[in-house]
Amino acid sequence: MTQNNRLSSGGRIDRSQPLTFTFNGKQYQGFKGDTVASALLANGVDIVGRSFKYSRPRGVIAAGAEEPNAILQMGATEATQVPNVRATQQELFDGLVCQVTNGWPSAEFDVMGLVGKAGGSFMPPGFYYKTFMYPQSMWDTYEKCIRKAAGLGRSPRENDPDIYDHINQHVDVMIVGGGAAGLAAALSASRSGARVILADEQAELGGSLLHASESIDGRPASEWAAEVIAQLEACDNVQLLPRSTVNGYHDHNFLTIHQRCTDHLLDCAPIGQARQRMHRVRAKWVVLATGAHERPLVFANNDVPGCMLASAVTTYIKRYSVVPGERLVLMTTNDSAYQAAFDWAESGRFVVAIVDTRAHPGGDVIDEANRRGLKVIAGSAVIEVKGSKRVTGVSVSAINQLGDKALGPVKHLTCDTVASSGGWSPAVHLSCHTGSRPVWRDDVIGFVPGNSQQKQLTAGAINGTAALSTCLQEGFQAGREAAINAGFDTVPSISLPKVDERHIGAAMALFHIPHSKPTSRAPKQFVDFQTDVTAAGIEIATREGYESIEHVKRYTAMGFGTDQGKLGNINGMAIAAKSMNKTIPETGTTIFRPNYTPVTFGAVAGRHCGELFDPKRYSAMHSWHLKNGALFEDVGLWKRPWYFPQAGESMQESLNRECKAAREGVAILDASTLGKIDIQGKDAREFLGRIYTNAWAKLAIGKCRYGLMCGEDGMVFDDGVTACLADDHFVMTTTTGGAARVLEWLELYHQTEWPEMEVYFNTVTDQWSTMTISGPNSRKLLSELTGDIDLSRDAFKFMDWHEGTVAGVPARVFRISFTGELSFEVNVPANYGLYVWEKVFEHGAKYNLTPYGTETMHILRAEKGFIIAGQDTDGSVTPIDLGMDWCVSNQKPYSYIGKRGMNREDCLRKNRKQLVGLKTKRSDVVIPEGSQAVADPNEPVPMTMLGHITSSYYSACLGRSIAMGMIRDGFERMGQTVYYPQPDGSVIEAEICSPIFLDPKGERQNV
Repeated sequence: MTQNNRLSSGGRIDRSQPLTFTFNGKQYQGFKGDTVASALLANGVDIVGRSFKYSRPRGVIAAGAEEPNAILQMGATEATQVPNVRATQQELFDGLVCQVTNGWPSAEFDVMGLVGKAGGSFMPPGFYYKTFMYPQSMWDTYEKCIRKAAGLGRSPRENDPDIYDHINQHVDVMIVGGGAAGLAAALSASRSGARVILADEQAELGGSLLHASESIDGRPASEWAAEVIAQLEACDNVQLLPRSTVNGYHDHNFLTIHQRCTDHLLDCAPIGQARQRMHRVRAKWVVLATGAHERPLVFANNDVPGCMLASAVTTYIKRYSVVPGERLVLMTTNDSAYQAAFDWAESGRFVVAIVDTRAHPGGDVIDEANRRGLKVIAGSAVIEVKGSKRVTGVSVSAINQLGDKALGPVKHLTCDTVASSGGWSPAVHLSCHTGSRPVWRDDVIGFVPGNSQQKQLTAGAINGTAALSTCLQEGFQAGREAAINAGFDTVPSISLPKVDERHIGAAMALFHIPHSKPTSRAPKQFVDFQTDVTAAGIEIATREGYESIEHVKRYTAMGFGTDQGKLGNINGMAIAAKSMNKTIPETGTTIFRPNYTPVTFGAVAGRHCGELFDPKRYSAMHSWHLKNGALFEDVGLWKRPWYFPQAGESMQESLNRECKAAREGVAILDASTLGKIDIQGKDAREFLGRIYTNAWAKLAIGKCRYGLMCGEDGMVFDDGVTACLADDHFVMTTTTGGAARVLEWLELYHQTEWPEMEVYFNTVTDQWSTMTISGPNSRKLLSELTGDIDLSRDAFKFMDWHEGTVAGVPARVFRISFTGELSFEVNVPANYGLYVWEKVFEHGAKYNLTPYGTETMHILRAEKGFIIAGQDTDGSVTPIDLGMDWCVSNQKPYSYIGKRGMNREDCLRKNRKQLVGLKTKRSDVVIPEGSQAVADPNEPVPMTMLGHITSSYYSACLGRSIAMGMIRDGFERMGQTVYYPQPDGSVIEAEICSPIFLDPKGERQNV
């Protein structure tokens, strides 16, 4: 197809570099500098997609981020697929492949388009909620159909070959928007020496200056922009970021910028280059110069391909040398849109008429239109568009001064393009991200940024400023003020350039064009083009009682699309306000949230994928474990030995052997992964007393103590042993998976609740290798490796710790036990961990030293009734529920975290679930963990649940299965029988007993 709509000269494209691309399986040609949208328009492609709800044919309507229709699926291969890319922002490159995101069998001939012809009554607002409720038996079918119809693009099914980056930056002045005001602000701020970042989402900086008709200092505005950009590029303190969307503005002047680094070059980024980059910027001061979006007018059939924004027509003609049609009808409520008609006429195409809704339009543009011989129809409006897959004509009618009635008679004009402008909506989205609510201004006919708590300034069209000279003035002033506020006292002033611009007449506040028929009976008048929200749909929502604009938004889906209501929201609010007989300020606006425009998951993830997303942590002894056949399990980020199978052994046989070694001989566990937090400071002891439920004031140096940590609700969330190294120095151990959470929790309470306390925390998990030697022969083995630590029972008591050497390496040795056996926990610097481990095995050969893993550890601790936080607790269990009231002290001079929560009425009621032991009637049957307990296995479904299994194993040392579980009123049910129905229909019978199955007096660990 030839580029019938391309002019032979002009624009900012490079005609010396033709580019070939594929759209919907057909090849087309464009030029370097084109967007996909401009290239499609140049080739006369009218339909670029189908609407979400009615599958109506849609064409390009805008030229930037506000485009709701030209949303494409990009990618030449499955791996490079990217959904929902705006054709108006995607730059053309040779070999680009794209297609529409919906339309079957094609966008040109879509079967679902029959729905669109059925009328709005077929799928009014709330249709899904009202229709798919009954019958219940059809829910699965409904879901499949709705899911198949939902969505726009699709995610790739293969791994992304590209890489993505994150970069953290600090800057004095962050400027968002590279138009006239943004460039002026950057130029002004840069003169102070301040570090400046200027980000703009377009490929070229300059914004509307690139196609403006005004002159600056006697030359085209685009030349002035080019000169300023060159000056900024030469400044070492200025960073320019084109193709970069500031997608989020967060508290404390933290902004995220989505930079498209190579999207304009190839389908896949060149080797070694990042495809996209996410900048995370902390700024002292921010200048928002985000401009404004032109509003379309709402009129009948305003979605037919060929209906466009007036500013988009100008953009395509002036920047891309593309005239998207032959015969133009322009409808406007303001002077700025006249430029589209002037540009259209200069391109050699025919302007049928300029339809101005104002009864008596004024300003310089009227005189210019008359000089050009253009027909102006004042006090009128295009009330309806004719055509299906392309505009074929319009119906024009006079309207009253309020703009709410069509007065007739109706004139019919033949045309193929309709440009409309309802004025300009300041782009306030980013200003709202931090909670600031926009303010309506009648003189602007739009919302402008409200008061902000941020160190933020605004300049240009975001303030509702229309005149270019004023935009430049505000930009220079904002840049200078931001630099001064950031601490730069000397900011040279810049003389304002002289702007040659027209006198602008007053605009008319009009959003919804009346039709000769009532809104509900007129052809569809679209407000949100992407989600097919119509004026009639909004009126229905208000009639059904949805008076909050947020409720109207959710009921109708207005503003839900990828454009986030940039085009439609103001019109929708105005229609809702009129329907409820309210003003627009009374109706208010919806809340804008990040992201401003869609961001790829790749950019969000950055390099945090694969091993960098889910890193693997290894202990110093990992290589030994590999050589000795260990199988591993993931605990947190750690690879922990699960068990050590020998040749021909099943898993259970390996566990049996490891358990017996720990009970009858000597066994060793690599416990390096346990969280270790070093706590120091004169208030460390009191701090421990506040976070643990038990007392710590009298813990002597050289002693250890077990403690429980609870949340404010009184529920257990971690446990561990803490040793006293000095009066102001402690080492806390935590569960492997809870280490990071506990450290964060300690810092949280210190910084927010008790900042006056002198206490400091450091994670030392990686600094120490830990090996636990357990069993009757553990003392004999360890005594061969240390000569300066007395390991005798009286000299080294249970819950003591001593410093000395093990295998010649400085060590801390703790007499603590998670197995219930005589145990010593040896801690040495991690660099010596493997060496000491191997020395222990050299000496342990005569004792048949056996390595064991986490599964054996779980069995050994369960035999003793020791809990694992996170397995036997689930966020709903207090220490009392666990039978661990001995670990709760109410005699401390200060309250501990969770004390009040633990004493709530709900936590003291009698029928709470409590931790008990369970013995199956058949000793060889292991109850699956998670099984639910019932009192009567014959009770009809739904049965009354008494509790569930938290831990369950087969114990070789006891010769039977054991389990721990939560049972309602469990402490009062000792000796009773409960039942555990299984998915296969069988029922496991068990007796409630003490959770301590072995050595209830603790004699074995005290020998």
